[in-house]
Amino acid sequence: MAETQPTKYNAPALDKGLDIMEYLSKVGIPMSQAEIASGINRTPSEIYRMLVCLEERGYLSRGSNAGKYRLSLKMYSLSHTHTPFDELKRVAQYPMQALTEITRQSCHLSILDNEQLLIISQKRSPEAVSLSIEEGTHFPLTMTTSGKVLLSIMSEEKRNVILSRDVYYKEWSAKKRKDFHLAIEKVKEAGYSSSDSKLTSGVTDVAVPIGENDSDLNSVLAISVFSSSLDSEIKMVKILEAIKETQRTINKLIGG
Repeated sequence: MAETQPTKYNAPALDKGLDIMEYLSKVGIPMSQAEIASGINRTPSEIYRMLVCLEERGYLSRGSNAGKYRLSLKMYSLSHTHTPFDELKRVAQYPMQALTEITRQSCHLSILDNEQLLIISQKRSPEAVSLSIEEGTHFPLTMTTSGKVLLSIMSEEKRNVILSRDVYYKEWSAKKRKDFHLAIEKVKEAGYSSSDSKLTSGVTDVAVPIGENDSDLNSVLAISVFSSSLDSEIKMVKILEAIKETQRTINKLIGG
């Protein structure tokens, strides 16, 4: 387990509970008390009462698998209760569907989650062959077109804090960091970004921001297109027109 940074206030019991749940989430299989203890560098006796408590509260369950512990669905249920982004997903679904029908391409909506890009909604293309990005997938901000767009609408202070923790950014040279900041400023000025994917070859991403700059409801609407299908500038212009119109529609619906 990675060492956590010291905090001003200590809560040992809470730390143990979180360590247990994070470890079980990471391994993804049922584990015994001794196995969990070994995995989080504690003794079985140290975590016994916490395991009992988590099981009684419904966060852990034990089946017929030799009484081994696994995460229940309670965390999943809690994570899917109402958030500000539920309303965004609700109002965006029909404009996004219309966007796929106009462009014949899939589109997806993403937000900032734990300093990464999280896909919260997607609409598939009506075509038989198209790109699809699963909801719930995380991507690094610095390696994605949508990430650049999201960074472009943040305050400089917030952006710098997030970048200082990015594993890719920390390994870049001073020149590469400078070029990246210049690219973000260009995105901010243009109001959108269109570039080749750094994660998937042969793919071009087009992305626009949703919501007011640096608000609590910032997100990014994006289309990922097979680069080979962009056989003319006219097609890219039509995609840009369509995604910007969808951007205006969603912003109006959320009061942006």
